[in-house]
Amino acid sequence: MSKSINQVILMGRLTRDPEQRTTSTGKVIVSFSIAVDRFGQDDTADFFNVTAWEKLGELVMQYLGKGRKVLVQGRLRQDSWDDKETGKKRSSIEVTATDVTFLDGPNDKVSDKQPSEKPKSSSKKTDDVVIEDIDDKPIDLSEIPF
Repeated sequence: MSKSINQVILMGRLTRDPEQRTTSTGKVIVSFSIAVDRFGQDDTADFFNVTAWEKLGELVMQYLGKGRKVLVQGRLRQDSWDDKETGKKRSSIEVTATDVTFLDGPNDKVSDKQPSEKPKSSSKKTDDVVIEDIDDKPIDLSEIPF
């Protein structure tokens, strides 16, 4: 019998700030959602709800916010239930994260600026390093320590 595989990798931006809650047993659960742009289609995205548990959730809560770019690895989980108001069957699919990689810094959030606009740099001038002491002697490979 073959094994089953349930793995998903998504890269996108948080659509809202993460929300934290705690189970009755004290485990931390952090929920957030990400928008993943559809390749080749302007202004179109798919939206995914993501749950991160315990330490991973605490890190997401501490460092991420709306607009931050992330790479989420995890598995899909489907829930089904009967709607109390209508009696109809309902279901949802959510990603349970096993790893979340932060892809930008807190100041790299998406803004309303055009992509060609860049933040103005400070008045500090950076000096280029120029190496002038280079000779044409061949390199002795036995001197390399690895």
